Amino acid sequence: MNSLTSITKTPEFPKQIGRSIEGSQLDVLTDIYQEYTNIAIWQRSLANALIEAANSILDTNPTLQVSLVVTPQDAKATVMKALGSTPMAVTLSEDIAQLVDMFCCLFDIKRAGVRLTALDRAMCPRFHVDRVPCRLVTTYQGVATEWLPHQAADRSKLGIGNQGKPDEQSGLFNSAADIQQLCRGDVALLKGESWEGNQGAGLIHRSPQLPDEKRRLLLTLDFMDD
Repeated sequence: MNSLTSITKTPEFPKQIGRSIEGSQLDVLTDIYQEYTNIAIWQRSLANALIEAANSILDTNPTLQVSLVVTPQDAKATVMKALGSTPMAVTLSEDIAQLVDMFCCLFDIKRAGVRLTALDRAMCPRFHVDRVPCRLVTTYQGVATEWLPHQAADRSKLGIGNQGKPDEQSGLFNSAADIQQLCRGDVALLKGESWEGNQGAGLIHRSPQLPDEKRRLLLTLDFMDD
């Protein structure tokens, strides 16, 4: 994977709040800079070696919780230090380092916060928005993140607005058909409430419920620069 070396903002984007952009090429992620986009999804297929590496990491570290601050220059070595130097750990560390390089280049930041987590249940089971500028999420194994299109959600039902009712009963959305879901391997940029000019339009998302005996390996990247 080649790192992104430049960012082009395209002002001609249709004035539709909360639009999603999807594509099979890496450069689709630059569309997160479109004013009315709140999720950009690179629909990538994981190589077999990376799938095997993720499965191995889950088998050997079923309670894995890695939280690091890295630079593009030290990401691979830092992640490998946390995961070990097995061939499977090297494969996964190389992919994470490539994503860190891309993320830092895209947003012109020097450091990224890395979280790599093994899950056997939904980490954030309620729909919510993040109070961050933008977050990268990708699922190496298991079911992936669920999200709601902006136009399909009643944001007044988020948080205490749900009055203690489950998402499916609170009125947050009309039908289960409104719920969208990433696929394993997808790399998504989720624009949050702290992105300048995006207040009230942060992407609504949640962790998926996991089938019995199934696990998930989730990576997130966050801004760390001041």
